[in-house]
Amino acid sequence: MYKVKGSKHFGYAFHVKTEKDIAAALDEVAKEHHSARHVAYAWRLGPEMDRYRANDDGEPSNSAGKPILGQIEKYELTNTLIAVVRYFGGTKLGVGGLIDAYRTAAELAIKDSRIKERQLMANYRLYFGYERMSEVMLALRTHDWEESNQDFKTTCKIDIAVLPEKKEEVSQSFQAFNDIRIEYLGIS
Repeated sequence: MYKVKGSKHFGYAFHVKTEKDIAAALDEVAKEHHSARHVAYAWRLGPEMDRYRANDDGEPSNSAGKPILGQIEKYELTNTLIAVVRYFGGTKLGVGGLIDAYRTAAELAIKDSRIKERQLMANYRLYFGYERMSEVMLALRTHDWEESNQDFKTTCKIDIAVLPEKKEEVSQSFQAFNDIRIEYLGIS
């Protein structure tokens, strides 16, 4: 909580992956603080950090949501929602005071949270027949790719993750085999 001139600002940080997660978290905060004047927020999603939004929730334009988003950017966060609840304390803060209060409450929420750092990975799904099992397993061991979701039924399927700068290794490793299909799943 950040208190200034009687107004109280409670900051909350959430790990979110979708806009549905964001809506649920904001509903949770609104229920907990049903008598608050404002619940301003900002969020940013995705590995490219290109999806974001800031909301002032009735405060003067760019005095609440934008300063919160600024803290998300400052700490280079993604898949993050910061909500700041304001209880009016009787003294107007002015636009500058609001900017400072929302920015400070957002920063305190971030500092009170545990930040997880993740390496971005390029994700692929390999499809192959049993006759190619030894070639695929040799490539997995040789390149030390992360594997998951193995499925060895009538056709074999393995998901792999590689560092984005090593994406070419995947296609190069299997270019001699036209019966190994590679599906690119994206960066995460």
